[in-house]
Amino acid sequence: MIPIKTESAWRGISDCRNCGIRDMVLFSDLNEHDFSQIHAPIDDLEFANGVVLYGEGSAVQGIFTLRSGMVKLVRSTLDGRPRIVRVLRSGDVVGLEALASGHYDSDAIALTPVSVCRIPLEVVQKLASNSPRLHTQLMSKWQRTLKDADDWLADLNFGTARQRVTNLVMKMRSPSDHDVSVLFSREDMGAMLDLKFETVSREMTRLVREGVIEQLDKQGRIYRVCLPNSIQSD
Repeated sequence: MIPIKTESAWRGISDCRNCGIRDMVLFSDLNEHDFSQIHAPIDDLEFANGVVLYGEGSAVQGIFTLRSGMVKLVRSTLDGRPRIVRVLRSGDVVGLEALASGHYDSDAIALTPVSVCRIPLEVVQKLASNSPRLHTQLMSKWQRTLKDADDWLADLNFGTARQRVTNLVMKMRSPSDHDVSVLFSREDMGAMLDLKFETVSREMTRLVREGVIEQLDKQGRIYRVCLPNSIQSD
């Protein structure tokens, strides 16, 4: 897959000091001295649903802080099937793993319309060397990334179809409202859970019918979790 040309998504240079979610992102602990070392532009970009931010195996040019929306990380299985290995949300860093290997290890695709800050590799490298605050943040984000990857594997790849679907519903609850779960297409859910489209649809319909979850939109993307104890006991 070929990423969209940056020029078509560019909105301007990010104002990191006044970022609305600065407390959640990579630069949350930086001070004025740290900011004075940033010379390469940090671009404020927007991508439409389905746009590729970068492709698996491509050389790392920078990392992305996800300001809003969701991004799926996709890898191909040995038989060529796409498999979603993780979903990233607001505050997450996209492409962080590539800092170690120099190459992105998955396709990063906008799962919804997203806004991101693209941080050039040279900025990350310089600040990681000169700012103990950013170095600490990088290590913290790295540890969280590894834990999230382990959690996704443990929670979403084992158990019955119902257990996988209900685990995904719980995992995708909104950070601001744990009663609401924001999902995506049944095809994407199937690619994430290693289940057929029909199986995912059947299990979601069953959960709605049983009153465990309540659909809140016409598209079937947003649900209220009505009986969390029922889900957690499955």
